[in-house]
Amino acid sequence: MNHTAFLPADILLPQNVDMTKFSVVACDQYTSEPDYWQAVRTLVKDSPSTLHMIFPEADFKTADFDQTIYSINHTMTQYLEKDIFKTYHNSLIYVERVLRNGMLRRGLVGRIDLEAYDYSSGSHSAVRATEGTVLERLPPRVKIRRKAPLELPHVMLLVDDPEQSVIEPLSFKRDVFRKLYDFDLMQQSGHLTGWLLDEKTQESVIHKLHTFGDPEVFYNRYKIKGVPVLQYAVGDGNHSLATAKRCYQDLKKRIGETAAMSHPARYALVELVNLHDASLSFEAIHRVLFGVSPEHVCSALFKKYEFSDHAMPNSQKIDLVKGNDTKTVYLLNPTKNLAVGSLQEFLDSYVAENGGEVDYIHGENVVRSLSDQKDAIGFLLEPLKKADLFPTVIVDGALPRKTFSMGEACDKRFYCEARKIR
Repeated sequence: MNHTAFLPADILLPQNVDMTKFSVVACDQYTSEPDYWQAVRTLVKDSPSTLHMIFPEADFKTADFDQTIYSINHTMTQYLEKDIFKTYHNSLIYVERVLRNGMLRRGLVGRIDLEAYDYSSGSHSAVRATEGTVLERLPPRVKIRRKAPLELPHVMLLVDDPEQSVIEPLSFKRDVFRKLYDFDLMQQSGHLTGWLLDEKTQESVIHKLHTFGDPEVFYNRYKIKGVPVLQYAVGDGNHSLATAKRCYQDLKKRIGETAAMSHPARYALVELVNLHDASLSFEAIHRVLFGVSPEHVCSALFKKYEFSDHAMPNSQKIDLVKGNDTKTVYLLNPTKNLAVGSLQEFLDSYVAENGGEVDYIHGENVVRSLSDQKDAIGFLLEPLKKADLFPTVIVDGALPRKTFSMGEACDKRFYCEARKIR
């Protein structure tokens, strides 16, 4: 690879608006909390806002789909005609987000080349999903994006930079950069500040990112031979990025590959974040299996895997939970790089053969409460280690669904920047 898939972009930012009202959280958050979105509507009203340019997924089942999409596209067109936006050509924006808990997350806003991204299972592209893509979720999102003149990103792309060589040093230079926005986010969701990188710094950043696509550097880091380079992994918003990719693929069919290669829809706006940013917390997502005989489940698990009651080299730990009772086992012949992958493979095959239903649970206490039911059993997993994320995606491909959670809903990316895609 002789370039980085992450590039500067022509970025649109609003001018002369109330930024707190303009910026709203990612559309796939608070999907079961309509009161949250109603409070946002009450705050925003008719003020210029990304609220009027997105389709909150909480409204998917109740809204007039076609009318909502028409309204979104009409608003985008109006904002462009009324010069709500100012364009910053060929730019990168350094972002600092103070989260609700006070921690600081740093990022870079730019565009990703969709030619370098593949969300399909077993992908070997330079940009890959960290978790499996649910294809059934794409059609409504494709319908929303297909005719939209603008895109608003809530994708967080991860770079594996334990030396903190690219993004973190920008915080020491921010006083010399031009500040573009600085405001409190609504609903007690923290604070957002963005700076425009100068040309020299931008060139330096892109040069450093080149090294993450170098095959020799890749091998020296991961010691994995004979595999394509993984340069970036999608941490949040994979279905949004997959939607952009699907729309781009459809565009190529309509206008031809040559024309599509120079079309703005070839790219998608994202925020690049270091996997090793101190604010990123990977929390385990546990499992509870309902509608089964716990004894039969354990018997089947121990037929599939050899196990021990104490840790051994390359073993994987799983806690089997029945209420307050816990049995810790270590799988000795795991089929995947992580315990969650080995467990999920077993659960999928077990449910397919025997029935039952898997639920994905945050919090040990909830698992213990639910697994106390007669026909249920719980599985507690250890949190994903940051150092394991990229090697696992390289070896196993996308992780099983619901492998980890990356922060609370209020900490997800808020819409602020935009980019023309038509």
